[in-house]
Amino acid sequence: MFGARITLSKKLKDEAEKPFWISFADLMTALMVMFLLVMSVALLAVTKTVSEEQLAVDARKDAIEKLLDDVEKAAKEAPQFTGIHVNRDRQVIDFGDRARFDTASHLLNKDQSQLLRTFIPYVLDIANSELGKDWLKRIVVEGFADKRGSYLLNLNLSMQRSQRVLCVLLAKPNEGEAELSAQQHEDIRQLFLVGGYSSNSQKDTLEESRRIELRLEFRGIKESARTSPPAAEDNFGTCAL
Repeated sequence: MFGARITLSKKLKDEAEKPFWISFADLMTALMVMFLLVMSVALLAVTKTVSEEQLAVDARKDAIEKLLDDVEKAAKEAPQFTGIHVNRDRQVIDFGDRARFDTASHLLNKDQSQLLRTFIPYVLDIANSELGKDWLKRIVVEGFADKRGSYLLNLNLSMQRSQRVLCVLLAKPNEGEAELSAQQHEDIRQLFLVGGYSSNSQKDTLEESRRIELRLEFRGIKESARTSPPAAEDNFGTCAL
């Protein structure tokens, strides 16, 4: 009888302990499943974020390439634009020999002025296209000087050369030349920025260094698209020679 009781007591003890060990094993399994689930969700979220960022980067790159294509096409539109080319690496419109300055001068001659007033409307059309409004931030007019002269002298001369481009664009056209519209004048005021660069970015020769370039700046991925502010008073004034 005592033997039976001992056997029964041991059996009950074993059965009492089994539920605890089964629950602990199930808990560990559940925790492992939850951990794997959380890690999977986190991995998917990170992957999705990286993919979206890469898509945005690719979209920006494609848009810039398309806009540069459009400018390049405009430069080849007519024979009078021969010599204008697009530096895609620097995102610059280079006028080459068509917009060189004389030594110590910031003046553009009649033909150079007419070239700028004829070509810039094409650039404005591209800037005001749907793609241009989305991505083109501004156009920086960069003037350059050769290495002769002092730094401050050339810095001032470079700035004057940049300003001269704006003066030419907003000036009265020559006889027989189409005049830019009031809206185009306003677009130039809102979109163009003047910059002087002294003797930086030297070319191979002194003549090539005395130049102007239009640098296209594009907005970053997280920057807002360009908006058109209210038109200012029509008071552009005139530039002194």
